[in-house]
Amino acid sequence: MATLFPRPAMGSAICLLMSIPGLVGAASAQETAAGDQTVVLDTIVLSAEDQIKQSLGVSNITAEDLEIAPVANDISQIVRRMPGVNLTGSTATGQRGNQRQIDLRGMGPENTLILIDGRPVMSRNSVRMGRSGERDARGDSNWVPAELIERIEVIRGPAAARYGSGAAGGVVNIVTRRPTEPTLSFGAYVNAPENSMEGGDYRANFLFARPLGADLTFRLTGNYSKSDGDDPMINAGADTTMCEIEGEDGSTSTVACPAAGVEGVVNKDATALLSWQIDAENSLDFEAGISRQGNIFAGDRQNTSVNDVLTSLFGEETNVMLRKTFAVTHRGNYDFGTSQSYLQYERTDNRRMVEGLAGGPEGSITDTTMGTIKLENITAKSEWVLPLTLAGRDASLTLGGELRHERLNDAISNQMGVNGGSIPGTESDPALRDPEMTQLTAGLYAEANIYVSDRLTLTPGLRLDHGDTFGFNASPSLNASFKIDDAWTMKVGVARAFKAPNLYQLNPNYVYYTRGRGCPVNFPSLGSGCYVVGNADLEPETSINAEIGLAFDAGQGLQATLTAFHNDYRDKIQAGLEPVGTFPTPDGRAQYFQWINIPKAVVAGVEGSLSAELSPVLNLTTNFTYMAKSENKETGDPLSLVPEYTINAALDWQVNDRLTVTPSLTHYGRIDSPERSPTTQAPVENPRARDPYTIVNLGLNYRLGENARLGAGVTNVFDETVLREGSGTSAGANTFNEPGRAFYMSLQATL
Repeated sequence: MATLFPRPAMGSAICLLMSIPGLVGAASAQETAAGDQTVVLDTIVLSAEDQIKQSLGVSNITAEDLEIAPVANDISQIVRRMPGVNLTGSTATGQRGNQRQIDLRGMGPENTLILIDGRPVMSRNSVRMGRSGERDARGDSNWVPAELIERIEVIRGPAAARYGSGAAGGVVNIVTRRPTEPTLSFGAYVNAPENSMEGGDYRANFLFARPLGADLTFRLTGNYSKSDGDDPMINAGADTTMCEIEGEDGSTSTVACPAAGVEGVVNKDATALLSWQIDAENSLDFEAGISRQGNIFAGDRQNTSVNDVLTSLFGEETNVMLRKTFAVTHRGNYDFGTSQSYLQYERTDNRRMVEGLAGGPEGSITDTTMGTIKLENITAKSEWVLPLTLAGRDASLTLGGELRHERLNDAISNQMGVNGGSIPGTESDPALRDPEMTQLTAGLYAEANIYVSDRLTLTPGLRLDHGDTFGFNASPSLNASFKIDDAWTMKVGVARAFKAPNLYQLNPNYVYYTRGRGCPVNFPSLGSGCYVVGNADLEPETSINAEIGLAFDAGQGLQATLTAFHNDYRDKIQAGLEPVGTFPTPDGRAQYFQWINIPKAVVAGVEGSLSAELSPVLNLTTNFTYMAKSENKETGDPLSLVPEYTINAALDWQVNDRLTVTPSLTHYGRIDSPERSPTTQAPVENPRARDPYTIVNLGLNYRLGENARLGAGVTNVFDETVLREGSGTSAGANTFNEPGRAFYMSLQATL
């Protein structure tokens, strides 16, 4: 029976062991009765990676889970139901609040690394980052349609440190389907909101796979999906902001300009995969893909400022993300160990209408002229798992290396002038600024999986990275598992994780300007405003991530976990609140600030899960997350606008061999508002918290036959609609929309 919320990793350990009989090494010999004889099974040892993936901070979402609770568009909608996971806008300011992305353990979307088949997805880095960390980006979790996914691995805490830069919060690995038999499958989905001001969703896709001979297999996928944008006035009842708009003839008019709802998006995706089984030991995959995401503009802007150009574009396409990839992957299975290596080229063309770069109009479309930001990433990685013996006991050693090169070409976001002055280290003439920025990082890592005794397993690790922009960084880790008895297991982990500064933060020629209102309150304008520029001397963000927990497995379908986590966050990068210096301008003097590393922040909480088979046809799954602390120690404000606690629960009822009914709910606790603006430290005028609310869903999954399935259901059954109450800190914590009641239907068939 499928479950909407995956069982604890402890419960899946037995399945994992059974699925890898050829894996190197052994924990201990296993015995099983066969009649009157005792059969001794071959010993089995997990690799360090497989051992880590059984840690308490790991969840697995299966293809069956996606059938029971199909997502409307983005897989973040189901990932958010895992313990330790929420969705937040890209910054705690509330700006871009409806561009909600996966946030693991309150570390923010920028510390969540998205992978597809183990390879990094970095397209969002092509979008300009504002000085509060905000991006007008949807994140990188929407490049694969749900029907083409085999499973999703959600890895949180110390287990994620082995993945290098960007995984301080955790990792989401989307694993695509790889049929080995001739397959032709189709999927379709439609979602119809009850509220006509909310956008609906439509999706259709296919997967075709067949052998091309004894050693070759070919796979082709295609997808088209459309999510309509909300009506631009959807939040008018909650946000009464009025704006003055100046027309082309110079006249002005006062109009209602509430915060925008959820933006729409049209996805077009295609991939081709050719797998070559060279011999019994070696295989090669050649994969190419192209995806296009075009938005449907709903009026969103970074601040409250609007203009006649912006308001004329409602419902139009104002930005396009075109992502192209090519990858070659080698897998080896030898007498002395196993290996997996890949080389991936990823290019993203971020084409969008020109946005303002300063003050109130920053992040608002001011011109219909289109400009393109180009990002190219080349990633190479090789990993080897080798058996060994330590002090007479079986073990395994994992060795790996990774090389990543980023090149960003942006002649749009570095065009802010300096009003006749000259900032030290910054080219004053925008036309002379180099639009190209690069960063090269190289990493080596080693992990060992050591069975100290029949009860105790240790997994020490060390990763060393070097960047041509930040120097060396060391990331040691230690995970341990101790089996207390047949039912109880204790697991602990501690690791140092890091995130390299991004190319906008490092670039001295990337300039932000404010005439005065955007200056820090302790350092007001000297007459010519304030500037914020990139800083080539930034250090990586680092965090010490620790967790300790218990896993309980009583058998007969009863399993539970309880985990406490604490992330000591150091060197977080933010726009500085104290000036680096001043410089003369024709109007007087101006102050300039830089991106800096702040001393300390902290995130702490508790997460847990419970799975119980109440009867042969009823299965209950539930999990919770409690965020005890999320605090920037310098300002006292939260790092992310996430609920104090979240509870997810689902009941799978197998009515008969064909029909499964799944009622589920998610309860979100209070979300506290920032007390001060992160960029100026000005007090928030009305720091309104988001009150707790509950979303109830009902899903039905009906097997039409062996190879066809029909799904239907109602989301947000009781129409618990949540509206956005403003842009930026003016909304407090009320920075996003939660869609109301909607009805969906899905169909999937395999020929």
